[in-house]
Amino acid sequence: MIERASLPVPRPGHDYPLGATWDGRGVNFAIYSANATAVDLCLFDADGREQRYALREQTAHVWHGYVPGLGPGQRYGWRVHGPYEPDRGLRFNPHVVLLDPYAKALASLEQFEAGVFAYQTGAEAEDHALREEDARGVPLGVVIDPSFDWSGDRAPDIPLHETILYETHVRGLTMRHPDVPQELRGTYAGLAHPAMLQYLKELGITSVELMPVHAHLDDPFLLDKGLSNYWGYSTLNFFAPELRYSAAFRRGDAEGAVREFKEMVKALHAAGLEVILDVVYNHTAEGNHMGPTLSFKGIDNPTYYRLVPDHPRFYFDYTGTGNTLNVRHQQTLQLIMDSLRYWVTEMHVDGFRFDLASTLARGLHEVDQLSGFFTIIHQDPVLSQVKLIAEPWDVGEGGYQVGNFPVKWAEWNGVYRDSIRAFWKGEGGLASDLGYRLTGSSDLYQGDGRKPSASINFITAHDGFTLRDMVSYNDKHNEANQEGNQDGHNDNRSWNCGAEGPTDDPDIKALRSRQQRNLLATLLLSQGTPMLLGGDEFGQTQQGNNNAYCQDNEISWYDWGQVDESLLRFTRRLIALRRKHPGLHRLKFFSGRPIRGTDISDLMWFRHDGEPMSDEDWQAPHTQSLAMFLAGNGLKDRDADGRPLHDDHLVLMLSASPEDLEFTLPEVQGGGPWELLLDTADDAAEETRACGEKTRLPGRAVKLYRMRPA
Repeated sequence: MIERASLPVPRPGHDYPLGATWDGRGVNFAIYSANATAVDLCLFDADGREQRYALREQTAHVWHGYVPGLGPGQRYGWRVHGPYEPDRGLRFNPHVVLLDPYAKALASLEQFEAGVFAYQTGAEAEDHALREEDARGVPLGVVIDPSFDWSGDRAPDIPLHETILYETHVRGLTMRHPDVPQELRGTYAGLAHPAMLQYLKELGITSVELMPVHAHLDDPFLLDKGLSNYWGYSTLNFFAPELRYSAAFRRGDAEGAVREFKEMVKALHAAGLEVILDVVYNHTAEGNHMGPTLSFKGIDNPTYYRLVPDHPRFYFDYTGTGNTLNVRHQQTLQLIMDSLRYWVTEMHVDGFRFDLASTLARGLHEVDQLSGFFTIIHQDPVLSQVKLIAEPWDVGEGGYQVGNFPVKWAEWNGVYRDSIRAFWKGEGGLASDLGYRLTGSSDLYQGDGRKPSASINFITAHDGFTLRDMVSYNDKHNEANQEGNQDGHNDNRSWNCGAEGPTDDPDIKALRSRQQRNLLATLLLSQGTPMLLGGDEFGQTQQGNNNAYCQDNEISWYDWGQVDESLLRFTRRLIALRRKHPGLHRLKFFSGRPIRGTDISDLMWFRHDGEPMSDEDWQAPHTQSLAMFLAGNGLKDRDADGRPLHDDHLVLMLSASPEDLEFTLPEVQGGGPWELLLDTADDAAEETRACGEKTRLPGRAVKLYRMRPA
C-alpha cells in the first residue's frame, strides 16, 4: 500500500469486473448503483486516514475508476450519495462508509460503536431521521493478490450417488481437538491439520459440507446478551471468507484469510475430500427497515432487496430475518452468480447447499421452478457441473417445496427426516412411507427424471437436536439462548427412552445406544445421498439445545474428550459397508420387475414371518417391522482404488417394535447362505443362516445380511 500523499488522480478505468481488481500496476474499482447521484471511492491507510475520490465515469449504472500504483493490502470503502427517503425505498447517506459487495477480503470485524446505521438510532422518527455523524463501523474491503499455487490440486469429483456428506462447522469441529495446535483451533488451518484430515478419512465420509463461511455479522441483540451468531446465517459479504475462522487474521494478516481458505481446500482435496459450502443468498445481515446500513442498503436499496410495492419503506421477509434479496433484479442475480463462480473457479470448492432455497425461486410471491435463478445456473458451464443442493423451503406461504426442484438439483429431504424419526420413535402406520424413504423417495424424485441421489437423506442437522439428544430428550432445552425457551422447533419427533436428559439407568442408556445405531443404520443403508451431522458419529450432545445458533462455546463445540468409541467404530463400519456394496447406493430407482433368468425381483418386501408384504400390511397401523431384499443384479463396480466392489444380495431387517421377533431369511434361487454383516443390538454379532431359516431380531433393532449370488 502506497502513501496517501502520493496517490494519483484516478483514471476512467472499466465497468467490469465489479469490485477491486489488481492488475500488477494498479487497481480498478467498479460498483453498481442505478439510483445514486454520486459515488466516492474511499481509500484508508493503516492509521485509518481517509482519501476520497469522486468517481466521474459511469457505464450502464456502474461507477468506475482506476488508481495506478495501488496494490494488495489497500483498504477501501464507498460513500454513496443520493436521496435519503425511506418511504420511497431510498436510503443513501454518504456519512456512512459502506462495504463493497464484491470485496474479496475484509480488514476487520464490524465495530458497532463506530457507527453502522444510516439513521439516528433512538430518534422518535425512527429510520426517517437521517444520521449526520460519520459512521465507520462497517469493515473495509481489502485489495487482494488472487494468485495461489494450485499445482497438483485435483477435485475429487465424486459422483452424487457415491457421496456421503458430513455437515460440520469450521470453528466447532476443532476448538477442543487435542491434536490440533491451540493457535489453529477453530480455523480453516485447523480443519486442514493432518489430525483432522486423518480423522475424516478414517471415518469414511467423502464430502465436508461447511456451515456458512461467508463473512457474517454478529447481531447486536446477541452481543448484548454475551452471545454471538455462531452459525453465521447473517451474511455481510458473499465473496470474503469469514475472518473469525482465520488463523492468519489472528496474526494480523486479514488478506491471509483468503490464502488460508485456499490452503484448506487444497489439503482436503489431497485427502480425497470434497468441500461443499452452505451459502445464504436469500437475505443479508442488514435486517429490516430498522436494521443497520452496511453495504447493499446504502448502495442501491431498491436493486438489492424485495421492497413492499405500496410501502417501499418496508421489506418482504420470506426468511424470518427482516429482508429478502431481490433475485428478480438482473444485477442482484449477477451478484449471486459472480459469487458462486468465484468460489468454484478461484477458491476451488466442489458445490453448494443453498439455505432457504425456495426464496431464490420466488417470482412475485409464489415459488417458480422456472425462475431466472435456475435457468442461469443450468446454462452456466461452471455452476451446472458442481453439486447443487437445496434446502427446499422458506418461511413464506407455499415455501415448502420438497420434491419440486428441477433436474440437476438435490434436496434436503425433510420428509425422510420426519418419517425415519417417527418410525424409530415407535409410531405405527408408517410402513408405506418407510418403504419410499428406504428406496430413495421415488414418490418425490422419480417423476421429473431425477435419481435416488437427488434425495439428501438426513435425520439430524445443525438445526435441531443432535442424534444423541434426539434419543435423550422429549423437549427442547434452549434456556442458554436467553429467549425463555421459546425459540427452536417444538415438533422434534424425539423420544428420551424413559428419562429426560442424562441418566444412570443402565437399561435406558443401553436403549439409547441402540436407538442411535438404528437411526445411523437406517440413514446409511437407505438409497439416496446420506448426510451425517458432524459429531453424531461419536455421541455429541448439546444438552438438549435444539437451536444452538448463538452458542459459540462448549454447547456447540465438539467434545473430543467424550467420544463414544464403540459408536464411532460402528459408524465407520456402516460407512465402509455402504461404500463397499453398490446395491446400497444405486444409480437408478428399483424397477420391482423380475431379474432375467430368475424368479426374484430387484426389490422385494417381506413380513417378519417371511411372507410378502400385503397391501393390508403396508397400511396397517400396527406394522412396525419389515424386511427389504435388494438383489445383487449385475451392478459391478470398483472403488476409488480400483478394487472390485461386492455385488451381493442384501436383506435389511428393521423393527421398531419393543418385542423380539423371529425373522425368516428370504428364499433365493440358487443362493445361500446368508451372512450377518450388521446387528445394531450387538456390535460383535456373527451369524450365518440358510435360506428360509429364522433369526431373532431383538426389539428395536436392525440387521443386515448378505448372500453371494449364484
